[in-house]
Amino acid sequence: MSKKPVIGVLGSGSWATALVKMLCENVEELNWWVRSQDTIDHIVLHGNNPKYIQSIQFQVEKLKLSTDMKVVIESSDILIVAIPSMFLDEAFNDVFGEDSAFTPFSNKLVFSAIKGMVSKYNSIPARYLHKRFDIPYEKIGIICGPCHAEEVARERLSYLTVACPDTIQAEIFAPFLRTKYITVSTSDDVFGAELAAVLKNVYAVGSGLAHGLGYGDNFISVLICNAAIEMKRFIDVVHDIDRSIKTSPYLGDLLVTAYSVNSRNRALGTMVGSGYTVMAAVIELKMVAEGMTGAKGIFEMNKEFKVEIPIADAVYRILHERMSPVLEMRLLSDQLK
Repeated sequence: MSKKPVIGVLGSGSWATALVKMLCENVEELNWWVRSQDTIDHIVLHGNNPKYIQSIQFQVEKLKLSTDMKVVIESSDILIVAIPSMFLDEAFNDVFGEDSAFTPFSNKLVFSAIKGMVSKYNSIPARYLHKRFDIPYEKIGIICGPCHAEEVARERLSYLTVACPDTIQAEIFAPFLRTKYITVSTSDDVFGAELAAVLKNVYAVGSGLAHGLGYGDNFISVLICNAAIEMKRFIDVVHDIDRSIKTSPYLGDLLVTAYSVNSRNRALGTMVGSGYTVMAAVIELKMVAEGMTGAKGIFEMNKEFKVEIPIADAVYRILHERMSPVLEMRLLSDQLK
């Protein structure tokens, strides 16, 4: 791109809010699709998102806010899709219709900041975007952690990875996210990074289940060690390329999600392990925990690949088949090494 690319963000949840904060430090103008006009009015008047991470103060003069997704897409060169996975298909259907052949992302570079699977299709976001809008894979990237939105708000040193099959595109985009407190590296492993982003949420639910049931740090450390091995086994079968699972987008993101007090997925597991029903925990949490859809998506995907993933399977059975957390964790504990 000869001119400086115009960036647009789709979504206004906690992670989208954190990304807008980063981007505003590096651009003069940012397009932002926000579903609710009331939210836009509040941002313009008060400079913060009324629903998510209210401590983040935006440079409002840089924001071009709109409830019209088409306008934001059409006026941007690079799009960041940060709509939670369980609402993604519905959001696009509301704008473009279910069977629309319209390809709004033609000639756009699209980065997914979606931390989960599109449950309707049991698909990782990159595959969904490719199939839904006919976006070439070399024009699809991913933004992954380890990085909690809450720590971005407090400007604590954090690390991101921007992955794209065309690493030149990743290198073009990465500087827009770099700040004094955000370090950004690049990769070409979109599929591996996305699968890791899904799995780490599932394993974080497992960590929370163990915590809620009263298992100690020793057990949870062994659980997560086994989860890392399980993650590598699954990703290497699904997308077999040369990668190190010990690096930040894989092991780093797994560790922070499994142990952090900011982890919604760990919180969900803790509540269920403590005696909440799954539905009651989801309602009480009041925020999206992507491990719910992730557990189902990985379970369905593994019907084809048949990889041995006992931890992910146990989390699936607890969340979706209403199996006993006590029984499942006891059975699982006999398989850990």
